[in-house]
Amino acid sequence: MSELFNIEEELDKLPKKPGVYIMRNETGGILYVGKATNLHNRVRQYFRSGHGHNNSPKIIKMVSQISYFEYIITKSEIEALVLECNLIKEHRPKYNTLMTDDKGYPYIRVTTYEDYPRIMMSHQMKRDKSLYFGPFTDRKAVKDIILLIRKLFLLRSCSIALPEKIGKDRPCLYAQIGQCCAPCSGNVSKDEYMSRVNDAISFLNGNHSDIAKKLKESMNRASEELEFEEAAKYRDLLTSIEHIMEKQRVSKTSEEDRDVIAIARNDEDIVVSIFFIREGNLIGRENHHMKADSSDSDGEIINEFIKQYYTGTPYIPKEIITKAPVADSELLRDYLAEKSGVSIHFLVPQKGEKAHLLKLAEDNARLVLAQDIERIKRLEKRTKGACDEIAEILGIEKADRMEAFDISNISGYHSVASMVVFEEGKPKKNSYRKFRLRTVEGPDDYASMKEVLTRRYTDEKLGPLPDVLMMDGGKGQVNIATMVLDSLGIDIPVCGMVKDDNHRTRGLYYNNKEVTFKPGSEAIHMITSLQDETHRFAITYHRELRSKEQVRSILDDIPGVGPKRRAALLLHFRDIESIKSADINALLEVEGITEPIANSIYDFFH
Repeated sequence: MSELFNIEEELDKLPKKPGVYIMRNETGGILYVGKATNLHNRVRQYFRSGHGHNNSPKIIKMVSQISYFEYIITKSEIEALVLECNLIKEHRPKYNTLMTDDKGYPYIRVTTYEDYPRIMMSHQMKRDKSLYFGPFTDRKAVKDIILLIRKLFLLRSCSIALPEKIGKDRPCLYAQIGQCCAPCSGNVSKDEYMSRVNDAISFLNGNHSDIAKKLKESMNRASEELEFEEAAKYRDLLTSIEHIMEKQRVSKTSEEDRDVIAIARNDEDIVVSIFFIREGNLIGRENHHMKADSSDSDGEIINEFIKQYYTGTPYIPKEIITKAPVADSELLRDYLAEKSGVSIHFLVPQKGEKAHLLKLAEDNARLVLAQDIERIKRLEKRTKGACDEIAEILGIEKADRMEAFDISNISGYHSVASMVVFEEGKPKKNSYRKFRLRTVEGPDDYASMKEVLTRRYTDEKLGPLPDVLMMDGGKGQVNIATMVLDSLGIDIPVCGMVKDDNHRTRGLYYNNKEVTFKPGSEAIHMITSLQDETHRFAITYHRELRSKEQVRSILDDIPGVGPKRRAALLLHFRDIESIKSADINALLEVEGITEPIANSIYDFFH
């Protein structure tokens, strides 16, 4: 278990409320996402012996990897269920694999853009002109309700193009058994059909008491006539209606995307909680610890958070809900609109659904402030604090952004390089880069480093300059990088990550001397993580290139065979051995292979 998180203490803090819990490993990776009617009881079961679900080998293995857990409180179990599904789809946790439904929760879709609309199930809400209801948590109930609507209002289920094909074919079986009014026959006017559609939409909006009354009457009548199977069908449909029409507070059919920002604070600490609503669904949240003066207002703090957060995020929703009015809101609105290309609106709701969402975010922010603030501070020390420690020991202004390079030769054929980026002590994977060297053949460290660093630090698209450049090696690598940077006129501190005889990171080589850190310090842990990540990323790239090289050496050396013909050959024959054993006629069956090329391939292998 992580030293930053005391499992026993945190279990005692769990609220007796519904919500979603997130199990994480020591690197922050999500192991498992689950829902609970009572978070206090459910999460504690994982760490208590004698409970049935703990007997599963999978659960035992998962629990052994848990370093800490998080949770999000919700108003109801259904809300927790929808949030759980969204989080699982977003993060794909290892131990949720067997529980995941890739199709998610279904919607009911009314194709109102058609002249003769249909009602169907949809696995996602598209931005078309259809009308959507949901998402719903019971797929069978959705199917039942759609079937019921078709029977009650006699709406079509076919995809025939109407009105173009009215009268061109005889009505289908559904019309013959009385489950469709057959608009395709021309016997039903468009106005009459649309009246049926509007009644169905009214029913989906919750105005179904009259229909329910008719169903009950039909059920009772069937029962009196001893038609018990028919009565059971009406009963089951009524149950489905009651189940599926249960109101879900978070998941609405609105297409609007919005972020909900709440704040909780005490005399020293501040937590900002941001909830992400996408297409009406609560898909997740983040908590951020901030530092501010006690005299700063909530609006000023939110203002600073919005500036810092949305500067670095690729997506900005049209609507941002906040607890307090945003300071400099007009200026911020213009800035975010320019960045995102859409109009941005700040709202401070006082009542209604949006105010409830804000209240939920505030509840979570208060929980984090009250229960997790010490862990957040310790985690900050381990990341941002480690950067500050490195900067202080090296005597530089800051070390918030670090870049590390690994340069290698692959099978003596390709010179390649990989770049890893850490920001504030954490990997920033979207800034990682791979380089295939263009001007260097064979092992030439200086030429390779010169090309890679020149390409990196003359290309503004690759991000801002780092505060520190970390080389995987000692004096030699540092001197090479320093000379290259000097030739480019770039002043960046260069350090070498030095290992001991047991291949463990022991310190940094900087300014012609080795800098050591206290054993077990956060700084040395972070440097070790950076060096390990650099090796991992390089090895992954090496494997990728070696795999491509194996194919290249066999097929691309054949005159006339390029990438397209190589792909066509592999698609047709599946493997190299089949290509080797193929005769001329078999080779000519491949798309794009002419007789001269077929002869060339055959001669190459024979």
